[in-house]
Amino acid sequence: MSLSSLRPPLLQSVDVADFDILLERLSQQLAATAHVYDESGDFPQDNFRLLHEHGLLALTVPKALGGGGASLVQARKVIAAVAKGEPSTALILVMQYLQQSRLQDSRTWPEALRLRVAREAVREGALINALRVEPDLGTPARGGLPATIARRTSEGWRISGRKIYSTGSHGLTWFSVWARSTDEDPLIGAWLVHKDTPGISIIEDWDHLGMRATCSHEVLFDNVLVPLDHAVSVSPWSAPQPELDSDGFLWMSVLLAAVYDGVAQAARDWFVSWLEQRKPSNLGAALSTLPRFQETVGHIDTLLFANRSLQDAAAEGRTPAHHAAQLKYLVTGNAIRAVELAIEASGNPGLSRHNPLQRHYRDVLCSRVHTPQNDAVLQGVGKAVFAQRQKKDIP
Repeated sequence: MSLSSLRPPLLQSVDVADFDILLERLSQQLAATAHVYDESGDFPQDNFRLLHEHGLLALTVPKALGGGGASLVQARKVIAAVAKGEPSTALILVMQYLQQSRLQDSRTWPEALRLRVAREAVREGALINALRVEPDLGTPARGGLPATIARRTSEGWRISGRKIYSTGSHGLTWFSVWARSTDEDPLIGAWLVHKDTPGISIIEDWDHLGMRATCSHEVLFDNVLVPLDHAVSVSPWSAPQPELDSDGFLWMSVLLAAVYDGVAQAARDWFVSWLEQRKPSNLGAALSTLPRFQETVGHIDTLLFANRSLQDAAAEGRTPAHHAAQLKYLVTGNAIRAVELAIEASGNPGLSRHNPLQRHYRDVLCSRVHTPQNDAVLQGVGKAVFAQRQKKDIP
């Protein structure tokens, strides 16, 4: 079966082994040009064209609307394969999957908009992401009101503000913009904005050490006009509604973890291959024959085995959703450590720009900046411990 024959509605009928082979082939295709996007920082348009050809941009759109209707197990499998090839593409795809997976269950979005966004993903590969972080406030996960303003007028909403770290910026069709209204009790939440709406500009300021092709640039909204019904997910400041329910948070944690575990898998494969090929003249054999390198590979594979076990359990519904943040913390920490071990053992070759290991290291370190961040995860777990003890009145 060729990759082009894969369409999400057929996922249930595709043999699991065949599906894995197809994803491995796709991963190799993406890996072949990953260094190009790392060097240029350009949006990986060709990668998304390839994914769209295989129906994978609509993987979590319901089958009734032409999508794949994928479960978390299937979504994670695709993200892992894409990330192993080119992780910036995978991170943008994670945002697409998260937005689309919950969209049709929304009670606040107008039906016409829900259907339009979903069907454009199926037909055109249209991407959507939430733009939330701001220069002054930082991440909204730590509290506070957005500075981005949505002003109600007779024509519609006029939106003005700045968003940074806008993952996928140049490739997005839809921006879900976190803002507040000018009401006495302001509405807080998401306003839907199409990329072609006048007043939007992108400042190309994303020049990070890793994940360079995510195009997480600053996006400016200057008096941008959208229809009144594009206030798709808002609630009064006095009665806020959660952005994600527990299942949505679990999806986010599993898919984010899969991105960086995929990076670590790619690093592991390069390192193992290098050990087999490197034959110092004074040794007369490959480095893979030496016990210390075998131990290092064993350490790396054990970390990745733990990751696989954690992700399998969560994706298959065997991990309670309230452990989602801990899952992200553990998997990304193991991924970083696995790549560090390969860097330490390979020495100068591992840090050479001629080899991909240094790129994998730069990419995997970016896992630490995603919400929830490590300090918030551990503090939350600790607070829960004491709260539970108080409930039980334990001295």
